[in-house]
Amino acid sequence: MSDDSFLREVEEELRSDKLKAFWKRYAPFIIGGAVLIVLVVAANEAWKWWRDTSAANASERYYAAVALADRGDLGEAQAALKAIANEGPEGYAILARFRAAGLLAEQGNADAAISAYDALSSSLNEIRLRELALILGAYLAVDHLDVAGVEARAGSLTGEENALRNQAREALGLAYYKAGDYEAARQNFEAIAADPAASQDIQMRAFVYLEQLASAGVAVNEELLVPEGELDLGLEPADDPFATPSE
Repeated sequence: MSDDSFLREVEEELRSDKLKAFWKRYAPFIIGGAVLIVLVVAANEAWKWWRDTSAANASERYYAAVALADRGDLGEAQAALKAIANEGPEGYAILARFRAAGLLAEQGNADAAISAYDALSSSLNEIRLRELALILGAYLAVDHLDVAGVEARAGSLTGEENALRNQAREALGLAYYKAGDYEAARQNFEAIAADPAASQDIQMRAFVYLEQLASAGVAVNEELLVPEGELDLGLEPADDPFATPSE
């Protein structure tokens, strides 16, 4: 055996011994790290599966509750929605609470419905959802509370930057009209009619309100009145344009 061959064998033995020593010393950490990675990946996949399965299950339960309500089984629907609100994923739990409040209104229990919307407005983290709950409560309050009750819910939402400003103005305008404060009602309805961002439906209702005020002798901005013959919402003569809009 040549000197070179002998030296190569010695070097290989040394490398092998070093590798064995390294492995013996660090193997538990390397294996543990690998196992941890596998566990994290497995846990993440399990979470995704549970989330997707839970959401799918909650979706089925929610629409089953809606179907119960559509069939007129309001008591069973309320019980099903309450279970989703208590046990379901956050999104469906919130949706169930809104639907349950709406069912209370449909059942004629306006006070309980308003309280349910108030609870939503004070407990939700998402500001837009809180504002939606306030608006829905304000619309109900028009027929069941005084002007102060409507103002408490909708009064802070009329700013130009608020996406629900025209719904807030409508609820306030209706409340003022029912209270006999036609000037305050006019201001709110004119703000809706003049808002280029207002939806067609709510703007057309504002035109009807303003026409009604004008016919009662209130000085309305004529530029915001629709020319005679152009405003046709299919209203029957007996229809009340100041009936509170449905949800």
